[in-house]
Amino acid sequence: MATSEELLALARREIGTKELPAGSNRVKYNTAYYGREVSGDAYPWCCVFIWWLFWTCGAAEMFYGGGRTASCGTLMDYARRNRLLVKKDYRPGDLVFLRFSGSGGPQHIGIVEAVRGETLVTIEGNTGAASNTNGGEVQRRERHRRYAVGAYRPAYEEETMTQQQFDTMMEQWLERRAGQEPGNFSAEARAWAESIGLIKGDLEGRKQYKSFCTREQLMTFLYRLVKLEQ
Repeated sequence: MATSEELLALARREIGTKELPAGSNRVKYNTAYYGREVSGDAYPWCCVFIWWLFWTCGAAEMFYGGGRTASCGTLMDYARRNRLLVKKDYRPGDLVFLRFSGSGGPQHIGIVEAVRGETLVTIEGNTGAASNTNGGEVQRRERHRRYAVGAYRPAYEEETMTQQQFDTMMEQWLERRAGQEPGNFSAEARAWAESIGLIKGDLEGRKQYKSFCTREQLMTFLYRLVKLEQ
């Protein structure tokens, strides 16, 4: 078994790996998959790259039930039959099937690294600027959700978060909230609070209107208000 982060960490290290020579499909992932060096049009390797990630992490059983396939369509059918296919709410670690034109089955596959609104950040094998589906390199790509026709969600080992990881995540989340702009509905109230010195902002002058208020801050606001009324 493996966690999604273990797969993604390995995928990140592979970014920049290319087939040599260009256009040959001769690449280490195919060599591992077929047990020998191969080349030619019969050996596209976007799906093979995904297999290689699981195989290298010692989790080959999580990919296609421990079998092998170099076909995105075959892998998608397997995911559908085994109730491992999702078509919304994508998340990191999902093996997303992509189609860039027309209708029908998938043309390509990648592993989702992050989700940013309508964009899926993926790491893909055999892609590139010249060809989304046969570009010859492992790359990080950004794909609009409209290109996703579904995703295979493996039964990853349950991941636990350390206290340090949680604290860091919360600090980052609170920092993002602090930088958000307040709504127009509060403009008059904010102008009043700032004019009387009730709200003064942090050391950088940020008012942090979207941040949460601690009891310490609440006492400070009440103290300032009482002092103003004296």
